[in-house]
Amino acid sequence: MLILTAALAAIPQEQFDAARIDGCTRLGEVRHLKLPQILPAIIMTLLFAIIGTLQLFNEPAVLSEVTTAVPTSYTPNMYAYTAAFTQDNYYYGAAVAVLLALFTLVLSFGFLRIVNRQAGI
Repeated sequence: MLILTAALAAIPQEQFDAARIDGCTRLGEVRHLKLPQILPAIIMTLLFAIIGTLQLFNEPAVLSEVTTAVPTSYTPNMYAYTAAFTQDNYYYGAAVAVLLALFTLVLSFGFLRIVNRQAGI
């Protein structure tokens, strides 16, 4: 939210004033001024969301201590941790972690490639 707020605050007020003088409505301002100028921030936020989702570990790990509703293999990171440190299978846990890192890399670059292709870059 901070990234998007900062991107919106970086848009010069003169552009909004000029749009209002030209007869642009509020919806037109959003569609023609705000969205195109904060699109890079939206893309970056989505990329961070993809990476953050795949790195989820702390919350389920804490909740698994309190309840049985969260298994130790709830997320890929918890599965790698459980394999390495609970089951003493360090090589398997390391392999899962490396595969997760590669999957994150492929997914992130795939997302950026799709976005750049649609933008014509």
